[in-house]
Amino acid sequence: MAHSVKHVPVSFIVSNCSFVVFVWYFVVALAVLETVNADSVFSASHTATVQTAAARDLRYLLYDVNPPEGFNLRRDVYIRMASLVKTLRKNGDDWVLVLPPWGRLYHWQSPNIHQIRIPWGEFFSLTSLQANVPVIEYEEFIAENGGPFIDQVLVLQNYAEGWTDGKWEEKVDERPCIEKLMYSKDKQGYYRGWFWGYEQTRARNVTCISAQGHASIMAPVLQNNITVTSVMLDRAETLLHDHYAGKDYWDTRRSMVFAKHLRLIGDDFRAKYLNSTDDRDHTVYSEDWTRMKAKLGSAKGGPYLGVHLRRKDFIWGHREDVPSLKGAVKKMRSLMRKHKLDKVFIATDADEEELKELKKLLPDMVRFEPSIEDLELLKDGGVAIIDQWICAHARFFIGTSVSTFSFRIHEEREILGFDPKTTYNRFCGDTEKECEQPTHWKIVY
Repeated sequence: MAHSVKHVPVSFIVSNCSFVVFVWYFVVALAVLETVNADSVFSASHTATVQTAAARDLRYLLYDVNPPEGFNLRRDVYIRMASLVKTLRKNGDDWVLVLPPWGRLYHWQSPNIHQIRIPWGEFFSLTSLQANVPVIEYEEFIAENGGPFIDQVLVLQNYAEGWTDGKWEEKVDERPCIEKLMYSKDKQGYYRGWFWGYEQTRARNVTCISAQGHASIMAPVLQNNITVTSVMLDRAETLLHDHYAGKDYWDTRRSMVFAKHLRLIGDDFRAKYLNSTDDRDHTVYSEDWTRMKAKLGSAKGGPYLGVHLRRKDFIWGHREDVPSLKGAVKKMRSLMRKHKLDKVFIATDADEEELKELKKLLPDMVRFEPSIEDLELLKDGGVAIIDQWICAHARFFIGTSVSTFSFRIHEEREILGFDPKTTYNRFCGDTEKECEQPTHWKIVY
């Protein structure tokens, strides 16, 4: 949906403050460590006289998300940031998106597994991402940048007063921090924070700004009011999609191709336990997403029911649209009879006690359960992707209401060319009266 961005002039005032690296592609030494006159950098009337950015063409956009947010919401925020970088580049600036390392997520609870500072390449194809927008891993940024320094962190937040006169409008302003900053100054005047588990990383400046609008509302701020080389947007989920479900959205979403080793493991599991192969299921996948254009309804899927059954925090929150285990099993058996399927693959975050009950109620259920050694390699994020990949190839899929895990499976099945009737389905609560099914978001090529 098209929209117009109304840019409100921003006047920022910030205080002046005064490894082993994996080199995967190339190392460019940009060794100028500048001294920024921060009193003027964020002034709306400031002209580009600061030599640091004026003398350098390449600029880096980094970002992070509210710590409690999960893997699949973070994937959604990536789409918003990629859209922002595209907007910045359309205006002639050479911006690169720095991918925030994965780690320390709520659902990644496997014990004794090292799960921080995980690069995107372990979960996604970097080549595919780069075919859509320039991206680099964080450690590559450190190498190119000459060290683990971020010039400016902008902590995004909502407006404390909410909508003015009940009217929503796009705007951005410097404002006092509403919440306590998750950054602290060290003895040298640098700001220290989480920074994805990279303890040596530090920021030169941290500023809070209130933002209300789509991702591209930040483009004028980054282009006109900030002249430093590297900028990080913290709490990036505050910004909205520029064109949700439009061509730009789908280009970025389609470019988020799962890492090949994860797809191969999922394919091997399908063939071994679910009698499912791409040729028989009409789900042949193109390694080049730009050439992948499956006709809607062309995919048949493997002879099994795919299920995402969300538990834990969803049932702790007493959601009325989440069924009991007995209610979920009743629905699964009904769908298996209807579609003549004798196998069901279940992706779930249920605890051990619930898994035992589920297995008792549904003895023929199948799950992907990696060994400890495999889990060390795949990480919880890799296992989640394999679960999604297997669900995405099922003859029929049913997910959990308002779960981003289920949403991502919907999108994957849309890319593969499944009939929407076999994809956009969810469990209903045992006592739910109005059981509205998920919306079909059709790919725009």
